[in-house]
Amino acid sequence: MSKEISREQAWDLLTEFNKDRFHLKHAVTVEGVMRYFSKELGYGDEEDFWGIVGLLHDLDFEQFPTQHCIKEREIMHERGLDESLIRATASHGYALTVDIKPEHEMEKVLYAVDELTGLIGAVAIMRPSKSVSDLELKSVKKKYKNLNFAAGCSREVIERGADMLGWNLDDLISKTILAMRSCESVYESV
Repeated sequence: MSKEISREQAWDLLTEFNKDRFHLKHAVTVEGVMRYFSKELGYGDEEDFWGIVGLLHDLDFEQFPTQHCIKEREIMHERGLDESLIRATASHGYALTVDIKPEHEMEKVLYAVDELTGLIGAVAIMRPSKSVSDLELKSVKKKYKNLNFAAGCSREVIERGADMLGWNLDDLISKTILAMRSCESVYESV
């Protein structure tokens, strides 16, 4: 029997497997971005679920980086968590570590924004404001083209995610900047 998980329980699970501030901040960032997109795309009644998917998407990465999206499925199954949560979080590893293709719009958003939030965050901290509040598309695009900048953020995954959503890259970046602005105070407090 599978069970749903509250935000508090999800945070407890996340912090059981993640201690590094960088990973926790990324999880909270993606949570906030997913909450933003749930409302923007007409899934406001699923906001909590979208947020928890964002919060837990990298549950296993800190401790099991070579088994990313594989180990988290095992952990979540052991805890009896809902299959839709397990599938959604694992789907962001599609064509990298798992064969679970993002199908629901929420899974496609997660796939597209996971790497992109890291790249946008890296651009933001290089600015005098150290914030996304005054960040513009052109600044991100300039750094995006430099493959040595935030090299760990896969441009291929970002572009594949944009394609899955049927969005062009500029739209994906612009919308993700707005999403990050909506929750910046929360993820900066981690």
